[in-house]
Amino acid sequence: MAARPSWQGYLRLSLVSCPVTLFTATSRAGDVSFNMLHKDTHNRIRMVPTDPESGPVDRADIVKGYEVEKGRYVVLTQDEINNVKLETTRSLDIERFVDAEEIDRLYWNDPYFLVPDGEMAVEAFTVIREAMGASGKIALGRLVMHQRERLMALEPRDLGILAYTLRSKDEVRSAEDAFASIPDVKPDKKMVEIAARIIEQQEGDFDPSQFTDRYEEALRALIAEKEEGRTIKAPEAPKATEVSDLMEQLRASLGEGAKGGARRKPAARTGAAKAKRATGRAAPRKKKSA
Repeated sequence: MAARPSWQGYLRLSLVSCPVTLFTATSRAGDVSFNMLHKDTHNRIRMVPTDPESGPVDRADIVKGYEVEKGRYVVLTQDEINNVKLETTRSLDIERFVDAEEIDRLYWNDPYFLVPDGEMAVEAFTVIREAMGASGKIALGRLVMHQRERLMALEPRDLGILAYTLRSKDEVRSAEDAFASIPDVKPDKKMVEIAARIIEQQEGDFDPSQFTDRYEEALRALIAEKEEGRTIKAPEAPKATEVSDLMEQLRASLGEGAKGGARRKPAARTGAAKAKRATGRAAPRKKKSA
């Protein structure tokens, strides 16, 4: 695998362990990114570290400090930071197994691929992976990565293991606080029924290839036109949606859906999907290992 490892250490289930490597499961290599240039010379701008009193600073003179109060810092060297070592710095210990539906969707974060590190690790890795698959549950463990101890959720995926970082409780804001200002009103039953029929018309399978970043595609087209020396014209601004009767909007939407052709019959819902619909919680779909 060409990707650079995000973490290397040992996967441990009780007394069974094996060396493993963690790779990020996503890529941003195709993102459109811009450099800061001087408007006349088109030379790239260099960001020079600067002290507000003494001016430009050599990078060798930069230290890390934690602000304990306004304007007062505790300074730490990199060696001192490196000396903070937990067992999870080099070990991912599986501590608990839970049902996927128990983990609120708010807590799921970044995906990673966990693979055995070397041929000698394959047997133990396979035993752990198969046992996890048989349990039908999500394994929870912790590891230190990027100077933070992170809670990880593990599940079998093909011949490997899919690992997700989970947000901590302190990182997740209260939904109750966010929604506190929304009035608890009962909508018109007929309106809800029409909205439900609109949803049925739009049901279908999830195909990620159908959902491209259209803004990024437009940026690439803009860059190509500019490179060819074409005059760039601003597109027309989207028209504001006219405010009208809600029932009228719903009925018109239902008619628009009918014009789009026959609706595909939705696939049978899995147990996890039913649980998601009932609880509002979801987790990545579990796949049996090969």
